[in-house]
Amino acid sequence: MIDKLEMFIALSRESHFGRAAESLNISQPTLSAGIKQLEEQLGVQLVFRGSRFGGLTPEGQSALVWAQKIVGDARQLRDEMRAKRHGLSGELRLAVIPTALTWAVELTTAFSRKHPNVRFTILSRNSREILSMLENFEADAGLSYLENEPLGRMDSAKLYDEVYMLVCAAGSKHAGRKSVAWRELEGEALALLTPDMQNRRIINQHLAEAGIAPETVIESNSIIALVASVVSGQCMSVLPSDIAEFLATGKDVTLIPLEGAGRGHPVGLVVPHRDPRTPVLEALISEAVRLKKPM
Repeated sequence: MIDKLEMFIALSRESHFGRAAESLNISQPTLSAGIKQLEEQLGVQLVFRGSRFGGLTPEGQSALVWAQKIVGDARQLRDEMRAKRHGLSGELRLAVIPTALTWAVELTTAFSRKHPNVRFTILSRNSREILSMLENFEADAGLSYLENEPLGRMDSAKLYDEVYMLVCAAGSKHAGRKSVAWRELEGEALALLTPDMQNRRIINQHLAEAGIAPETVIESNSIIALVASVVSGQCMSVLPSDIAEFLATGKDVTLIPLEGAGRGHPVGLVVPHRDPRTPVLEALISEAVRLKKPM
């Protein structure tokens, strides 16, 4: 039944038979037959059908909660048995906010030194997508903000506090200064992440508290595009210090601390709440705790 429950979860996630089948690498008739067999086994209709997917029935909504728990428990059992026989191994999918990608590499590199048989896939996503992926078994763990938006039934381990720098061309009028106030960004052409990114919402909040609105000339979900825009001399950007220092190395740009940002915004490892955790996730959390950046 586990394979049928996985089909059901995929269908609820994609809301489309074709996309759900593609995500599982099976044919659409196989998916449709699997859902029908699951309904027959449970004795209820799970999905409204017409010419296309019509959503989950009330029974389907209840069954989805159980399906997610059963599939999660089955995967945990498999991982624990594999760990007992072979040690930590397998693939771990890590969904990461763009501003934490350098930390994702640091965490996975440190982890791999101790557990070389675990492979990682690192996916760049916004904070809301990360939570959805964890809930729908599309990711095993995430690196995301620990505040500002509710995490739900997740466990977390803080890695660092995100603080912000003004990124500007070396010839900018701000170059050479020790710090810049947020209010001084009024009227400046800015390159910022897109509004679906929590980082952008945080920056907007800081600017609003300074009494100004951002004047963006470039919006992108790629931090590389933002830094490239600054290098071109077209605009300035505001980025977290860690990723800014990494991307600015060797480029003709200047990083200047922003005043009055208050405390940083905590970022850390996020995993679905389970007791007990799988051995791989337990080891990953332990490594995150070890790497935690001191205040």
